[in-house]
Amino acid sequence: MRVQDVCDQLALWAPNELAEDFDNVGLLVGNPEDSVKGILVCHDALEAVIDEAIAVGASMVVCFHPIIFSGLKKITTEHYVARSVMKAIKHSVAIYALHTALDKINGGVSDLMADALKLERRQILMPETEHYGFGRIGVLPNPLNPTDFLALLGQTFKTAVVKHSALGSNRIEKVAVLGGSGAFAIEKAKEQGADAYVSADFKYHDFFKADTDFLLADIGHYESERFTKNAIAQKLREKFPNFAVTLSELNTNPVKYYTYG
Repeated sequence: MRVQDVCDQLALWAPNELAEDFDNVGLLVGNPEDSVKGILVCHDALEAVIDEAIAVGASMVVCFHPIIFSGLKKITTEHYVARSVMKAIKHSVAIYALHTALDKINGGVSDLMADALKLERRQILMPETEHYGFGRIGVLPNPLNPTDFLALLGQTFKTAVVKHSALGSNRIEKVAVLGGSGAFAIEKAKEQGADAYVSADFKYHDFFKADTDFLLADIGHYESERFTKNAIAQKLREKFPNFAVTLSELNTNPVKYYTYG
């Protein structure tokens, strides 16, 4: 099997043309005609992940976040991106990224969040077509008070901290979710009548956009996408059932939490 064969199947699942203009998806490193000896699936294709791929005998890494996002002006050991790319090239490890293409499809990042919360009567939060778009909105099987809802988020997404706006008295039933940086969809979640909007990377002033009957919850960027690499691995195993697909054991979340008291 060639690198291109894997790329073709991934592009059928999450078409590259769905990705945002600012994004960098598809095959980022490698020769499409090279043979694939094994695939390692990860969240971020850091140098340590490339080392892991070499150790398990994988010649292709499929990641969610593109390791090359903006232009590389030089390729030296001074920068973590360049170090990863240099090692991948040296050891003939191809790298393929999905990112915002996977954000928009049915079964993609936001659907995985909605699945974890068991949201029912689900719709696309920001539709671009009938089937594709950012975010999902649906209803919980059982309404929760705001405190219990925040506890559910912490348990579901395995996060030590949930940043949130002021808690109102209304119960949480209709919930909007969007994986990754989702501040751009706050107003859309409010327009669609969500009681709560769950995403990540909200800034200080974003929280002022909440109302007493609308809860903003920031569960962390990595945490909101925590189910993604498992879904990628599952899809690859479905497409290539007799091929070695390994799930990376590395947690590449760069954000750490210090708790005290």
